[in-house]
Amino acid sequence: MNQHHYVAIMAGGIGSRFWPQSRTSYPKQFLDILNTGKSLIRWTYERYAAFIPNDNIYIVTSEEYVSIVQEQLPELNAENILAEPSRKNTAPCVAYISYKLLQKDPEASLIVAPSDHMILDNENFRKITLQALDFVSHINSLVTLGIKPTHPNTGYGYIQHEPMQVADGIYKVKTFTEKPNLELAKTFLASGDFLWNAGIFVWQVKNVMKAFEKFQPEMYELFDAEKAHFNTPSEKEAINRIYPLCTNVSIDFAIMEKADNVYVIPSSFGWSDLGTWNSAYDNLEKDYLGNAVASENVIIIDATKCMVSAPKEKLLLLQGLDDFIVVDTPDVLMICKKEKEQAIKEYVAEVKRNKGDQYL
Repeated sequence: MNQHHYVAIMAGGIGSRFWPQSRTSYPKQFLDILNTGKSLIRWTYERYAAFIPNDNIYIVTSEEYVSIVQEQLPELNAENILAEPSRKNTAPCVAYISYKLLQKDPEASLIVAPSDHMILDNENFRKITLQALDFVSHINSLVTLGIKPTHPNTGYGYIQHEPMQVADGIYKVKTFTEKPNLELAKTFLASGDFLWNAGIFVWQVKNVMKAFEKFQPEMYELFDAEKAHFNTPSEKEAINRIYPLCTNVSIDFAIMEKADNVYVIPSSFGWSDLGTWNSAYDNLEKDYLGNAVASENVIIIDATKCMVSAPKEKLLLLQGLDDFIVVDTPDVLMICKKEKEQAIKEYVAEVKRNKGDQYL
C-alpha cells in the first residue's frame, strides 16, 4: 500500500429516490438496500480498504450522520470522519478534503468516490484505480473513471473522449453531457466514444487545488484563508465559517467540465450507481415471473416484474400487480408503478406538503 494514496468517500446525501426506505435521518448509504447483509457504505469502505491504508480513508458526511458512520465503520479513526455543517453539493466537499490533505501530505494522491455505488468486480476496480493513481503521479491531470455503457440509459451523465489513447487505456476527455433524452442516449451508445459518468475521480491534491484556484477562485480563497486551522483543534470552527459562504455546486460543473487536463479510463467492473428502485431491481435476483424481492418474508401470487422491499418481521402478500415498486416500512407503504420512479422525489414533496416532515 502506498502511504501517499488517499480516498474520500462522500456520504452526505439523503437518497430521496429510495424513499420510503431511505429517510433524512437514515439515508440509503447506511442501508442494506440489496439485502446482502452489509450497508452500501460498508461495501464501499471494504472495497478501498483492500488497497488504501486505513489511516488514509476519509468519510465526508453531514454532521447528523457522524454517529451512524462511527457505528457502521468502527475501524475508522474518528478524526477521519469529516462533518459538513451544511449540504453544498460535491465541490466544497472536495475542496475541504483536498485542502486538509495538502497541509498534511503535499504529495497526496486522492480518490473521490460516492458511498452508495455498487461494484461487482472488485479486482478489476482495484487494478483500474491503481492505474489512475499511477497516471496522476506522473502527469498533471484530473482522471475520471468512465463506464462502458451497456444500454442507452437516460439516468446517467455521459463523457465523450478523444479517439486516440494518451497512455494504455487512458483518453483525453472532449465533453461532459448531462442526462440525455432516449434518442440522444441511443446516438451516444452507437458512436462508441461516450461513457457513463461514474462520478469517481482521481488526482493529486496539489493539482486539483490549482484547478480550484483557476476555475473557482472565490471558493479557493475561502479555504486558503483558513488553511492554518486544518488538522488542528480549530478545524471545525474554520469549516463552520467557510461553508455558509460556499457556492452550492457539483465538482463536475465547478472543475471537470472547465479544465483542459481531464482524462478518462473506460472501465468495466460491474458498476451501478444504485440511484433508484429500478436500479435495485436490475441488480437483484428475480423469480421465474421477474419479481425482485429484497426481503425474507414475502409471498407473491400472480404478480410479475415487481420490485419488492419489506421488513423481515412482517409478512407481505402480493397478488395481481405487474411492473410495480412495493416498499413497506414500519410507518409507510409505497405502491408505485415502476415507470413512475423518477417522480418519487415529487411524491416525497407531496408528503411533506400534506404531512410535514414526520415521514421523511
